[in-house]
Amino acid sequence: MIELHDITIRSGPFLLTNVGMTIPDGTYAVLMGGTGQGKTTILEAICGLRTVTRGQVFLNGDDITRWKPGDRGVGYVPQDLALFPMMTVRGHLEFALRVRHCSRGLIRDRVAELAHVLGIESLLARRVTNLSGGEAQRVALGRALSFRPRVLLLDEPLNALDEATRDRLCQLLRSIQKQSGLTTLHITHARTEARLLAEKLFVLDAGQLHERPLTELTHPIAGSTEA
Repeated sequence: MIELHDITIRSGPFLLTNVGMTIPDGTYAVLMGGTGQGKTTILEAICGLRTVTRGQVFLNGDDITRWKPGDRGVGYVPQDLALFPMMTVRGHLEFALRVRHCSRGLIRDRVAELAHVLGIESLLARRVTNLSGGEAQRVALGRALSFRPRVLLLDEPLNALDEATRDRLCQLLRSIQKQSGLTTLHITHARTEARLLAEKLFVLDAGQLHERPLTELTHPIAGSTEA
């Protein structure tokens, strides 16, 4: 479960105030809104990459507002993926497990499991600079999932993909989320993408975050696109 209790976040002149959100366990939630509204800022606050100046952030009932990012158990895929150019696909899948000092056997088994689920078994020895956009997205997702996080945060993960690749990855995301029961928050501008994924819809507009019925995805939303 993800809960934001009246949080305030400041970044220079940018300010979000009284932001509240509840995403139940095992729910796939989508966050939409115009550019510059603060959607990424909300994800960064949950991750611990952005300081909350007021209010509380809860994950699975724990108040993690002041926890260090590495202690929160959050899987995060940023907009730019933040892949390491000199590292192989296998290295990315191993990264978070090595940081957590997992055993060699556990790392080997988890990498094999993820590579199979994500369909990237043939790519394990490649460097990420030699991957297509869809392949890179799968690697970033695998890295975020590798340590079995408490929640998964996705910041426009499918934004730069063609329609066919995006639709395939939407199916993959929902399949993984259903199998794992992982609480997920996904930012997108695309209503088509949101319709394929959302069990719960939030819209950030003019500094106000509101939950909206899923039926609104059939109509224009501020800052959204049809693609």
